[in-house]
Amino acid sequence: MATLKQLQQTLHITYGVVPIVAGLDKFTNLLAQWTNYLAPGIASKLPMSPAAFMRAVGVIEIVAGIIVLARPIIGAYIVMAWLVVLALVLIVGGNYDVAVRDLVMAIGAYTLAQLTMLSEKSS
Repeated sequence: MATLKQLQQTLHITYGVVPIVAGLDKFTNLLAQWTNYLAPGIASKLPMSPAAFMRAVGVIEIVAGIIVLARPIIGAYIVMAWLVVLALVLIVGGNYDVAVRDLVMAIGAYTLAQLTMLSEKSS
């Protein structure tokens, strides 16, 4: 049976690495064509191209992942908030399935923050 620390470490690595990978992919589009997830109404109001916007999003995700790896409690709350914002944007664009996935991942990020606090208290 996994210990509290093992569960926390699994989420710590996951929520640190996955945003970095997703952020890097905003520059390569190997995993997805990220501009397809941008609602047309939002894309038309951007002061830059959708591709440039998605690269900026990628930078934010990379920084968030690095913060999770360095400061898991703060980083987890940042990633949680970011995922909720992304889910709202996805809902506006009609991408409900992906929005639900992002909300579930936000709950996982919240769980990381809570497990990290519990783990630090028990150390």
